[in-house]
Amino acid sequence: MSKALQAIRGMNDILPEQTPVWRYFEQTVADLLDSYGYRQIRMPIVEFTELFKRSIGEVTDIVEKEMYTFADRNGDSLTLRPEGTASCGRAVMEHGLINNGQVQKLWYIGQMFRHERPQKGRYRQFHQIGVEAFNLPGPDIDAELIILTWRLWKQLGIQEVVTLELNSLGTAEARAVYRKALVEYLEQHFDQLDEDSQRRLSTNPLRVLDSKNAQTQALLENAPKLDQYLDQESVEHFNGVKARLDAAGVPYVINAKLVRGLDYYGKTVFEWVTTELGAQGTVCAGGRYDGLIEQLGGKPTTGVGFAMGIERLILLLETLDKIPASLARTVDVFVCAFGEQAELQALNLVEALRDQQPQLRILVNAGGGSFKSQFKKADRSGALYALVLGEDECTQQVVAIKPLRTEGEQISVPWDQLSEYLTQQFSSH
Repeated sequence: MSKALQAIRGMNDILPEQTPVWRYFEQTVADLLDSYGYRQIRMPIVEFTELFKRSIGEVTDIVEKEMYTFADRNGDSLTLRPEGTASCGRAVMEHGLINNGQVQKLWYIGQMFRHERPQKGRYRQFHQIGVEAFNLPGPDIDAELIILTWRLWKQLGIQEVVTLELNSLGTAEARAVYRKALVEYLEQHFDQLDEDSQRRLSTNPLRVLDSKNAQTQALLENAPKLDQYLDQESVEHFNGVKARLDAAGVPYVINAKLVRGLDYYGKTVFEWVTTELGAQGTVCAGGRYDGLIEQLGGKPTTGVGFAMGIERLILLLETLDKIPASLARTVDVFVCAFGEQAELQALNLVEALRDQQPQLRILVNAGGGSFKSQFKKADRSGALYALVLGEDECTQQVVAIKPLRTEGEQISVPWDQLSEYLTQQFSSH
């Protein structure tokens, strides 16, 4: 017997019962970004592998171990995108959107792919919303990105359980000096480092700061500190970011070990973290990447952005019971019709009602059925009201309206008053 077909491990279906929450979250974010003047861009999910090697860094965990890379029929090396910033950078360069210093404030949404060990909140196909701003070099735009995420948390009702961690990585030159001092210190204690940190010491030593190993973290207590090596420009920039967050009332903590896992970051980096989701505590992260476009072959262009994980944020909303109750109902009105004449008239009435009240979610019974069976379907649909049309209603040119979630009596409403009556009823819900 052949093996039953199923989804790839770590790549999940999002079922109809789950999609209302996804749509609610996505629409909330889209409306917020629209209100801040960000425009949507859509990029392919497959790019040339070289794009990610140049941007993320060949010695990062993502490029070394996690990317889905394959050769196509032409022999080109292609990769399912593991993140969106590099793709967005490539797109704005290719289409001349930033080549002459134009300011671009953009956002995108879509699937990302990393070959990781699947666990709760971490998947091989996952969804992100990303925001990028180009050719804005000052601390004001860094602060705006953080402030708008703070506004989002308040809209979602989760501001009490997320913490903003903030740091500055300085310029590439300042990091190079710090990297040398850090390596010299860690080499003296090489045998005490965990295996991952030993490997990173020769490839990406700043990632050692991000180690989850307790012994390595204890060792880092006496290591050189990045903020002691920051250049004056980065110090002033970072002070500008903090001043704006203070003015906006956004709370934060300084995390001197926050480095992010991608090579292109410099100056401001930040993460929004929570303790409500166990090990997968980061729900939104980003920072400044002023050298990325140049790394990709473009002109010197400043950039800053962030990405938020949709799965994790929805999981957080569910954990905290912050899903609006209205999302549980996907149907407002269920239409029952008995006999061909009634079915034809119901079709006429419903389509007119859709014209008049496009916000109403109306489900018309399909497949016929007895009075009892149609009312069972109406009840199971979750609708608030059933509209009933039979031979008598057609003769009298009325619709019987039965409340399904309250003790109200069934009444009859003339066809030409149906829309007005439903408006009155739904204004109280």
